[in-house]
Amino acid sequence: MATYVIVGAGLAGAKAAQTLREEGFDGEVVLIGAESERPYERPPLSKEYLQGRSERNDIFVHAPEWYADNGVDLRLGTPVTQIDLGHHLVRLGDGSRQPYDKLLIATGAVPRRLPGPAYYLRTVGDSEALRRRFAEGGSVLVVGASWIGLETAAAARAAGCAVTVVEPEPTALNRALGPELGALFARLHASKGVDLRFGIAAAEITEDGVRLSSGERLSADLVVAGIGAAPEVGLARNAGLDVGQGIRTDASLRTSHPDVYAAGDVAEFLHPVYGRHIRVEHWANALHGGPVAARSMLGQEVVHDRLPYFFTDQYELGMEFSGDIEGHDEIVYRGDPESLEFIVYWLRDGRVVAGMNVNTWDVVDGIQELIRSGAQVDVKELSSG
Repeated sequence: MATYVIVGAGLAGAKAAQTLREEGFDGEVVLIGAESERPYERPPLSKEYLQGRSERNDIFVHAPEWYADNGVDLRLGTPVTQIDLGHHLVRLGDGSRQPYDKLLIATGAVPRRLPGPAYYLRTVGDSEALRRRFAEGGSVLVVGASWIGLETAAAARAAGCAVTVVEPEPTALNRALGPELGALFARLHASKGVDLRFGIAAAEITEDGVRLSSGERLSADLVVAGIGAAPEVGLARNAGLDVGQGIRTDASLRTSHPDVYAAGDVAEFLHPVYGRHIRVEHWANALHGGPVAARSMLGQEVVHDRLPYFFTDQYELGMEFSGDIEGHDEIVYRGDPESLEFIVYWLRDGRVVAGMNVNTWDVVDGIQELIRSGAQVDVKELSSG
């Protein structure tokens, strides 16, 4: 009987285990997670769960009994310390070994850290700790105007905290959306009373705040760092797998070893639409990538061709983003951005490469069809259609 091992008990790993069973795999499925919590979804941790608008049970991928009922050997609080490709086994932190016939690496990413005492937002425990601190009021200093940083700032303001955001880029979300759209998010936060400090970096986190690269010191009751995340590629690199910005895979999520696969935040996969390797750190990639990896492990002819997709909710703004803005040379708006109800398209050579709908719903499929088509578009029609 074959044994399939999944390292990483997050959304991608849990969905892969589910898909293996749904596709009729009757061998042993071992799902190993370093955290003590069973698999859960991360987006609520910086949104409704952080703000106390959802219950703890709402974040989990499966009910507690699902794993035993479906013959999934779930091992929590069990870090994997080594992948031995030659012997087809993984070594665990408790000294034991787990053989496998096929292996999926879904170890996700970890927050990039700054020196000094700061809060980070990655786990359910992180979210709960921040929610308790926000409830106490006081001042919050957020380092990084990233998606996580801005969602955390919005939650802190909703709890009544005074909030300052420090960001070395010239505006919010500068790399993710570019300066025009990043400035829109900056104006939204400023309108809610957030003190935004752009073009300056945090050099050191201290016991009572942050020392900036300019030498200025900002005091705060707590500091939250949201400066991005790094993929957990250590196991793969040490095992000798091909690693770039993440664990490199083909379009079916197979790594440089024929019996090893990667999915979720950690995978840098060959995207058939873009014709290059990309790494996506958002929920939808884990949700859909886990099942693709599982089917690939079963020998099915599959590709992971979903377009990058993510969403955010900040104050009264809700938005969905599809595609990749890399290399764009034009931006086209449908609607007035200042109304916070519009669609924006990024174009390259007259073709839509990305789109974002803000407080405008049921349009994602149409935006993604435009991107996939690669067709030349009429800008006038795009802006008024």
